[in-house]
Amino acid sequence: MDWGGAVGLKNVAISGEVKSGFEAVREAFLENFVRRGELGSACSIYYRGEKVVDLWGGVRNRETGEPWEEDTMALVWSTTKGLSGLALAVAHSRGLLDYNERVSKYWPEFAQEGKGRITVRQLLAHQAGLFAFPETGDRDVVTDLGRLAAVLARQKPAWEPGTRQAYHGLTLGYYEGELLRRVDPEHRSLGRYFHEEIAVPLGIEFYIGLPKEIPDARLAPLYPSGLASSIFTLPLGLFLAGMTPQSRIRRALHGTELALDRERIYARDLEMPAGGGIGTARAIAHAYGVFATGGKELGLREETLRELEAPPVAPVHGFRDLALKVEVPFSLGFAKPHPKNPFGSPGSFGMPGAGGSFGFADPEVEVGYGYIPNRTGTYLVDPRDIALRSALARSIGKTDPVGARKRSDILLRRT
Repeated sequence: MDWGGAVGLKNVAISGEVKSGFEAVREAFLENFVRRGELGSACSIYYRGEKVVDLWGGVRNRETGEPWEEDTMALVWSTTKGLSGLALAVAHSRGLLDYNERVSKYWPEFAQEGKGRITVRQLLAHQAGLFAFPETGDRDVVTDLGRLAAVLARQKPAWEPGTRQAYHGLTLGYYEGELLRRVDPEHRSLGRYFHEEIAVPLGIEFYIGLPKEIPDARLAPLYPSGLASSIFTLPLGLFLAGMTPQSRIRRALHGTELALDRERIYARDLEMPAGGGIGTARAIAHAYGVFATGGKELGLREETLRELEAPPVAPVHGFRDLALKVEVPFSLGFAKPHPKNPFGSPGSFGMPGAGGSFGFADPEVEVGYGYIPNRTGTYLVDPRDIALRSALARSIGKTDPVGARKRSDILLRRT
């Protein structure tokens, strides 16, 4: 079904389907184009195992005017971390790893430079002090998994592991990938493991390592908002850190540009498990929806699901992140709900991405959610996403968390 809405002097086509009772999400989706500067995007929601929202619309390619289609995919930056976290959770359900075990049990070389006591749980919660190293910007290193493993193993923590937290912007995925290679009987990369153990069984299109055969016509280029606007939309501490070349956040994100390709929009056959995933909002929502409803399609154990839903374990000095300059709880490769970003119920788990994308599971109400835009914003919590999640909450009879709809309008007025 198609809908239309006025956007300035132009019309935008909105396509897809919305089940009865979820019309508020469709209205919020259209309102993003009318009021919040949306260019092209997609939003999908699974509820109690059923796809209840599947929307796409706007412009895929600003230069050509080509529309966002049903099968359009886009880069989701750190939203990828959540999908990688799902892959590690599948491995946990298969008995391949224990979140409370030391990483060095599975990967002996990891114990170098005082890392022998770091647990899997601490590593996945950005508490290992391994948030940056220069080699993340070298494609030759990150595509040679044996060489990359040696680089990872010889890193020295920036502080006593478990005492502080700093966002492991890219390194988290590389450490997860090598850990998974060590415990998987087939020694698969994280991207291949995700594809074979999650994407193929569920029939979803999300890639951690985009194949060469995917045509450019299916990919939505990203269009960043101007840096000048970020001074009004980011916390001041993070904005200042982002402007400082040797800050922790700049160092943690060194190498993100490898995900892009001047000739083919996105890099092909390059696994960046913490920030290079490419797919559809439908795929993200479906994967999280399976985890939100017990995971029988993937053979998940109840023990694994309890771990994902459990409250996060704070480092000694709390959740104040030394790179992001704000308080944010992480657990097992995911972000967890927090007063500044209250997504879903307390047991929810998911991950936002730079620019506005987001995906999460809410097991309490059995929801899987995915949202992807191609006009990337400069928010820690994007007002377009807030509007959609607020509409979702109303649709299932949940109270808007901390006045989410009002908050999205406040953020809109600040821009």
